[in-house]
Amino acid sequence: MKRVKISEILREPKLGTETIVKGWVRAFRSNRFIQLNDGSTINTLQAVVDFEQFDESVLKKITTGAAVGLKGLLVESQGSGQSVELQVSEVEIIGEANPDDVQKTVMQPKKHSLEFLREQAHLRFRTNTFGAVFRIRHAVSFAIHEFFNQRGFYYIHTPIITGSDAEGAGEMFRVTTLDPTNPPLNEDGSVNYKEDFFGKPVNLTVSGQLEGELAALALGQIYTFGPTFRAENSNTSRHLAEFWMIEPEVAFNDIHDNMDLAEDMLKYICSYVMNHFADDLKFLSDREATEQQSKPQNERTELSLIERLQFVTSNDFKRITYTEAIDILRNSNHYKKKKFQYEVDWGTDLQSEHERYLVEKEFKRPVIITDYPASFKAFYMRRNDHSEPGRETVAAMDILFPGIGEMVGGSQREERLDVLKEKCAAFHIPEEDLWWYLDTRRFGSVPHAGFGLGFERMVMFVTGMSNIRDVIPFPRTPQNAEF
Repeated sequence: MKRVKISEILREPKLGTETIVKGWVRAFRSNRFIQLNDGSTINTLQAVVDFEQFDESVLKKITTGAAVGLKGLLVESQGSGQSVELQVSEVEIIGEANPDDVQKTVMQPKKHSLEFLREQAHLRFRTNTFGAVFRIRHAVSFAIHEFFNQRGFYYIHTPIITGSDAEGAGEMFRVTTLDPTNPPLNEDGSVNYKEDFFGKPVNLTVSGQLEGELAALALGQIYTFGPTFRAENSNTSRHLAEFWMIEPEVAFNDIHDNMDLAEDMLKYICSYVMNHFADDLKFLSDREATEQQSKPQNERTELSLIERLQFVTSNDFKRITYTEAIDILRNSNHYKKKKFQYEVDWGTDLQSEHERYLVEKEFKRPVIITDYPASFKAFYMRRNDHSEPGRETVAAMDILFPGIGEMVGGSQREERLDVLKEKCAAFHIPEEDLWWYLDTRRFGSVPHAGFGLGFERMVMFVTGMSNIRDVIPFPRTPQNAEF
């Protein structure tokens, strides 16, 4: 007889059947009631043990954290809190858990701080909170792949090791096999990277976009979904040194097509999670609501977690230009009463407080801002033909969400070789470093567009977690590469 997952039992209980379950003990009350969880759902199965049928030596080993196998009859529950329960006839102790040791871990059945849980990331999966978070992380990942597959996109694996630092998206991690204590040197004392593994300096990638464009200009529409790395010495709740990015690129798309695709994708993700992982979502929503009660009134979120997801799925995203956004912010009472910490001026990048104001106060819906000043956007973004004199803009877009600010950043790419070469010069990017990228503009260049979605940021939004370190299994941050 094969074991049955608890999620299957609770979804379609077959009363009166003999059943085998295996999992970890969450609680064992009165030497009679076992709360068993196997990770397939946030819910536990209650198993009832007649202690007179079993030796005391067996019962003593049914402790919190222990792994057990139970065989018995599935019946309608006589108590409250569950619809079915297992009347146990056989107990198998698969893995013991010493109660004294359990008391020192996150498995101890009480509320723990998230900081303490991070210190025991190897065990935090066993808590309700992180079980829910990582099941939903899976759901978001699956939804993304399903969304693109249904629309005929091809999944491309772009390189993790790259010889290009041309995008300028952040500090990069060096990859080398040279002896750090005695590297080969040139006559001028610099490191001779010709003797390194790749024969030149290489780094861990910050983005798969440039390589993704190469594939899109042949396959039509592709997406990447892979790890990216930033060597920024930042310890904020929004930064990781290793994180995952989703980056679609589509030939013949303009900035408007790009906005449509991104909006559809974000709505699809939120809908998928709400439709398929309602139990985990409700637990996390209730958890957040409890935390909100301990905050001052002015720091509480106006919408619950589930309401924020519905906020995305039920509203058309408002689309405005950067110039319109600046005008709205400068004319707002918030600005006039000097409630913004950062100044609002045309030509400066918007801060999170400005983005959240537009979403949460002004429009009360997700917002897409387009046509940003070229001065603080990447070299590959298409120069707008309709720019005002002295106010050059590019066909860029940012999608803003409640509570989090920027969720997606993208653009129509510069497909004109002459303009792209001008921009490389303006950004001090040697053409020889990007010869392969420029080549695609020589052979059948077409308008194309794409965007990037930070996967962990999306998971933060969908789970309501406030720290990015709590939505990735093993966070990599400055001075921390444990586990």
